[in-house]
This record gives sequence, C-alpha cells and structure tokens, in this order.
Amino acid sequence: MQAEFRHYHYPHSFPLENGALLPQLDLAYQTWGQLNKAGDNVIWICHAFTGSQDVAEWWQGLVGPGKLFNPENNFIVCANILGSHYGSTGPLSTNPESGKPYFHSFPDISIRDVVHAFELLRKELGIKRIKTCIGGSMGGQQAVEWGIINPDLIQNLILVATNAVHSPWGVAFNESQRMAIEVDKTWGESHALAGIEGMKAARATALISYRNYETYQITQARQDHSLEKTLRAVSYQRYQGEKLAQRFNAYSYYVLSKMMDSQDVGRNRGGIIPALKLIKSNTLVIGIKSDALFPIVEQEFLAKHIPGASFQVIDSLYGHDGFLIESGLMTKAIRLWQKLQLLEVNPMAEFFRELEQL
Repeated sequence: MQAEFRHYHYPHSFPLENGALLPQLDLAYQTWGQLNKAGDNVIWICHAFTGSQDVAEWWQGLVGPGKLFNPENNFIVCANILGSHYGSTGPLSTNPESGKPYFHSFPDISIRDVVHAFELLRKELGIKRIKTCIGGSMGGQQAVEWGIINPDLIQNLILVATNAVHSPWGVAFNESQRMAIEVDKTWGESHALAGIEGMKAARATALISYRNYETYQITQARQDHSLEKTLRAVSYQRYQGEKLAQRFNAYSYYVLSKMMDSQDVGRNRGGIIPALKLIKSNTLVIGIKSDALFPIVEQEFLAKHIPGASFQVIDSLYGHDGFLIESGLMTKAIRLWQKLQLLEVNPMAEFFRELEQL
C-alpha cells in the first residue's frame, strides 16, 4: 500500500493571527490508506520543526503496515505546515502579488495559524471526525491547539514531549539559533541559499537541546587521547549542520523557530489553564524523562489541567529526540493507554478478548 503525496490550493486570502494576510495558500500533504464509510478511522499526525508530510519516513517505527498506525485499517493524514520547506506555502514560495519569492518578506506564522490551515484541508478532505491526532514537540503544540480550537473534532489526542506555552528556556535556544543565521554574511541577500552557513551553526546549537549530557557521553565519547584526531563530538556537530543544509533552507528554519516561540494556548483565551480545560478529547500526555528542551514538568502541567488526561513517562537516553527514536517504548505506552480506554468504555472487553484466545 503506497502513500499518496497530494496538494491542496486555497485561492483566497488567509488571515493570520497577527493581522497580516497570505494572498493564498498551498498545503502539501500525504495520505495513506482509505477513509472508511463511517468516516471514523482518521489518524492525523502533526510533524515537528524540520519534519515533513512524509511521516512514514521520519516516524517509520510507528507508521506502516502492521505497526501502531496501520494504513490497512486507518486513513492517515500528515500535512506539511505553513512556512516549511516541503511544498506548503513558505518563504521560497512565489508571492502572487509580486510574482517573486517571499524570502525575507514572508510573514510570521503562529501555531494557531497552522491549525486554521489544517481546518481548511480537513474540510476539503471531507473529514468530520478525527479518531486520533498525535504530535511530538512542535507537532504536539499543533495538536493541543487543535484540541482547543475545535473541541468536538478529535476523539483521542496524544501529546508527546510538548507544552502549552513555549518556555523562556526554549525561546532562548531558538533566538540563539536565529542569531547564528543573522551573522551569516549572505543572510541579507534574497536567494534560496542565503543564510545556509548560519543555519548549519544553528542546527548544531539545536542538537545540544535535542539530546543531553549523557547522550553525548555515550554516543560521542572520546576514542583516544591523541591531539591529532578530530574529536567525535566536533565532527558530529558539523555533520548534523551539513546534513540539514542538504534538505532545508535558512528562511524556513528562521520562520519556524519563531512559530515555536508563538506557542501560548492562553493567548486571548483568559489564560493557559482555562484554555486547556476546553479540551474534550480523550488525552494521553507522554513525557521523556531525559528531555532538556521540553522538560517533563511541561507535560505534567498539560496532564494536570486537561480534563481526564492520562500521563506516561518514557525513560530514554536520547532526550527530546526520544519521541522520534524510541518507537518501541512509544508504541507500548500508547497501546497500554488504548487498552485502558477500552476497559473504561467496556469493562468486559478484556475478559472476552482473553476468552477468545483460549
């Protein structure tokens, strides 16, 4: 069963939360599987910072035949967010009003704007109900915002390594990355490769927050005591910058870092806690014990203030990136929660399931 890469064009002006307008917008997205007649098998996956709509590539441990999110019985949707690099309207797109790429003139986009764009796509696809919406990191920011914007839409909401409001700590990391891009001598120019060297340094900075001290101690440990060889941590940081430069652009990186900073579900809603209480979805919040960027206290806060939410902790060496790497632990945590949800609805379901296996 092959995933389908598709494109949605919205030809009308799209108002942004800050008062600006996009003259029109495009969303590149992927679907996998078929929407059933009841329309109740939709899995909507929200991608993180530099992710794409190709969810089977970056979350292959969770998505695919026989896996947790199985296209054989689910209709899986993942859309590339506004401002990103993979086909949706972003800084390298042509501004229809000028006939030239936006580059530096591309407006700031908030998490809330992204979700309103998702709403347009959802309606275009004829989706009236989402069985499960899941996202990690910035994808989780989108998912929690969607649960507030449209409380009756999502049956099950899974929020992984994310938050209700982006912390000063997280904003500081993002600003440090933007500063790295800004000092690139090409950043003031208007072409697709502007700021790319600065973005490499920004990515290296970001990676420190995605992992932690223990991760580097094990994966990038010194191999000998020679002064003549490049230390593993040095080559690793440079490799990660080069790797991202092969698939991304500095404009999108800059815009999306500011998008993450915009996360504040309490904005114009009377505060964070009243906003979270608007969520009606069955909610699972997953935190990663070693996460330095989105520390576990942020997930504890979500679970405390979302009505009826469950909370689970994953113990991973990989820090924040554990939500992408620890597919087995993620699957185990989500399946346990699904099982408990089933028992709450039908306490006899587990008895009959075990009886069938005799």
